[in-house]
Amino acid sequence: MSDATHPILAEAKGQAIPVHPVSEAELEAFLARKRAPVRTYAAANAFTGKAGQVLAVPGSSGAVEQVLLGVGAGRVDLSLFRTLAGKLPAGEYALSKLPKGIDPEQAALAFALGTYRFDRYKKRGEPIARLVAPMGVDAAAVTATAHACALARDMVNTPANDMGPLQIETVAREIAEKYGAAFSVVAGDDLLTQGYPAVHAVGRAAVEARAPRMIEIAWGDPSHPVVALVGKGVVFDTGGLDIKPLAGMRLMKKDMGGAAHALALGRMVMEARLPVRLVILTPVVENAIAGDAMRPGDVLQTRAGLTVEVGNTDAEGRLILADALTRAAELKPALTLDFATLTGAARMAMGPFVIPFWTPDDKLAGQLEAASKAVADALWRMPLTEAYREALDSDIADLKNDPDAWAQAGATTAALFLQRFAPNGEGVGPWVHFDVFAWNPKGRPGFPVGGEVQAIRAAFAMLKGRFA
Repeated sequence: MSDATHPILAEAKGQAIPVHPVSEAELEAFLARKRAPVRTYAAANAFTGKAGQVLAVPGSSGAVEQVLLGVGAGRVDLSLFRTLAGKLPAGEYALSKLPKGIDPEQAALAFALGTYRFDRYKKRGEPIARLVAPMGVDAAAVTATAHACALARDMVNTPANDMGPLQIETVAREIAEKYGAAFSVVAGDDLLTQGYPAVHAVGRAAVEARAPRMIEIAWGDPSHPVVALVGKGVVFDTGGLDIKPLAGMRLMKKDMGGAAHALALGRMVMEARLPVRLVILTPVVENAIAGDAMRPGDVLQTRAGLTVEVGNTDAEGRLILADALTRAAELKPALTLDFATLTGAARMAMGPFVIPFWTPDDKLAGQLEAASKAVADALWRMPLTEAYREALDSDIADLKNDPDAWAQAGATTAALFLQRFAPNGEGVGPWVHFDVFAWNPKGRPGFPVGGEVQAIRAAFAMLKGRFA
């Protein structure tokens, strides 16, 4: 998981190939300033400036001399610079004059994100296109964010046999050591004595080498406001005794995506040295099937003292998050963000590319929505509908983990479950829950099939605006 495996930005050495963003309206005037062979080549390849068109124009030697990037008509989409990286041959490129309203740092970051490849299990990786950072851009900041996102994507892409609880602990420990943060872990049966009974219940069926654990990283001045990041870390989800069908289990290596997101965002915060007291909490388990696996009908204890009836062993993520959110509440945070690959219902509502979030705080929601647009990291606020809360009532416990079918809104009832454990009350700041997918199901330039990082760039922009 070394940074060296992800070269992102090129140094300004030699002659980089210029990339010219061109709109449909500007195309005629742009080509009029070019040599006749360029105009002829553009016409021959039907380049019209349509959004997403990329034309690599050869010079007299046959090598690429310049690149035309179509940006369409109207507002320019930042993601075009990400798809650009996936369409270019290996080489070093430089962006020419950017369209109005495009932040050069965000354009460079989009390009960098588009260069990502997961080649851990290939004999050799393929060379990639690299970008010379535009003038005035903080190349170190862009590279740090791109590296953090690549690390999270690597974690999600790595199969469960090589990304178990111990491996996630190792990644977290390395991040803590890199930034001089405090690191602690509670594992196995110690979870019972240290107050994480729900984490233990979900993960106890795994073999000893893959025992459940609760990981905590603390960084920054204790006098600064506490920001808690919580991430669901289910390294593989069989569904437990309520076993998933094959189609549902195939991608469950990505069910630790919430933990990967929380660690990546935490790394970005520490690298930027934001003036906060950062705490990262990642409950990490394997939802395995064995003789002591939790059963439908079991009643679990939680760190909060609330009891939960298990109606479905495949709704395990909210159980481990309950203990982690309770731990976060004990720290009196100024802000709490949790990330989880929690429900299929979120995908039914939003699809794989837009991430729903829930928060009772309107101001925080507005900040996230503004950040989402600024950095092209698609989010959509969903309601915490009070009328659905009673769907979580249990006949024999304080609540249950599978809502009554009449409520139907599975992603929202999951958020309502988490809200019961989330920090609240006097002296405590707002909480927000992100139901991420952490995966690209459809490959396209700049977005290869596989692990994806969602919501954390918007969250990071929000944190900078709120605390910097």
